[in-house]
Amino acid sequence: MDMIFPYLRAFLCGGALCLIGQVLIDKTTLTPARILVSYVVAGVVLGGLGIYPWLVEFGGAGATVPLTGFGYLLSKGVARAVEEQGALGILTGGLTASAAGITAAMFFGLLAGLVSHSKPKS
Repeated sequence: MDMIFPYLRAFLCGGALCLIGQVLIDKTTLTPARILVSYVVAGVVLGGLGIYPWLVEFGGAGATVPLTGFGYLLSKGVARAVEEQGALGILTGGLTASAAGITAAMFFGLLAGLVSHSKPKS
């Protein structure tokens, strides 16, 4: 029974983040792009305030996989780089921390583009 609780917490955490996004889409005039950017910024702010690590501890992948997790990763990388390199870390920390994820996204996007055969809509 203890093995199911991490999955349940991840489901609840990720589901809550998705629910908030869906409510914002349905009940506000915000565009999906602005909501996605807001999620990244929220992850950065909550990570900088020290709140998001608690959410990651509770929700696991339910907190790290959504875009708020990407924002948290950026803030964590910047904080670590500033400790190590000083002010230069402000510019380099976020990209250094997220380089593997960005590279994987680009690689798999390229792979999907090569495998699929897109056609014009007309």
